[in-house]
Amino acid sequence: MLITGGAGFLGSHLCDRLIGMGHQVVCLDNLVTGSMDNLAHLLGHERFTYVHYNVCDYLYVEGPLDAVMHFASPASPQDYLEFPIATLKVGALGTHKALGLAKAKNARFLLASTSEVYGDPLVSPQSEAYWGNVNPISPRGVYDEAKRFAEAMTMAYHRYHGLDSRIVRIFNTYGPRMRPHDGRVVSNFIVQALSGKPLTVFGTGKQTRSFCYVDDLIEGITRLLLAPSDRTPKQRTDRQSFLYEKNDSPLVESVHEPINIGNPQELTVLEIAKRVQALSGTQVPLEFKPLPADDPKVRCPDIRRAKELLGWEPKVSLDEGLRRTIEYFRKKLA
Repeated sequence: MLITGGAGFLGSHLCDRLIGMGHQVVCLDNLVTGSMDNLAHLLGHERFTYVHYNVCDYLYVEGPLDAVMHFASPASPQDYLEFPIATLKVGALGTHKALGLAKAKNARFLLASTSEVYGDPLVSPQSEAYWGNVNPISPRGVYDEAKRFAEAMTMAYHRYHGLDSRIVRIFNTYGPRMRPHDGRVVSNFIVQALSGKPLTVFGTGKQTRSFCYVDDLIEGITRLLLAPSDRTPKQRTDRQSFLYEKNDSPLVESVHEPINIGNPQELTVLEIAKRVQALSGTQVPLEFKPLPADDPKVRCPDIRRAKELLGWEPKVSLDEGLRRTIEYFRKKLA
């Protein structure tokens, strides 16, 4: 199995899970936001191979592949604002190259998409049937639109080439191996608390988020990857035939359609800050700053499809997950 972006926060945890299940894993990463520290324990393992590579370039891997999982992309606001063009390229060119490799190897393809395809949603919770409210020309639009394009490209390969594909829409995730200063809410709060600095809250702090512990997320992704294929069309000879497929339901019950994976426990950013203060044992104050442009006011997954199709729902409570993450950062900062 091949994982692009395998040295990143989520990619490295996925490497661990698949290696632990007995699979052979090839990890591709150019380390723009990934880190070899996340893979150090796997180097030298007989079933693990790391390749330093940019997935936007020509992509070739010797031998057979059972699956190609495309996780390569800057994923935090700080990263995709610093690398806007690279973010667009890995969502477009990188996805195209990864899909082409999966097609050539007759392999299953899994795209790591995001809840950001819903933008600043006008409905909550967000189900897979919701088309989103995205500003394509805002600074953060580079990430949102890159992932929306990647989803469209993946579904086109599925319909036109008959590729066995999966799309996971990942909601806010936290846990060990997050970078200390990646700009995400949980890692920011924990690092600031442990460093004795004020917790930075943007806006009023009344905007909501739903956080899923990384172990739960990886379990859901693994179930989606290994779920049996239920509807793989034959390769098209009529280039327009797929446009006229009957679809009476706004939500097609298929593992080939996007599936939300996240924790539906919705909290305000202020509530999360107070949890971090309490669990870290610090009394640092809160510091309020202006809300970034197009920052979502609500974020909460509807996970009915994940429950029905994968038998999945999160198990780790927010307090338990935060304790584990705080302990990780205590050691990291020390």
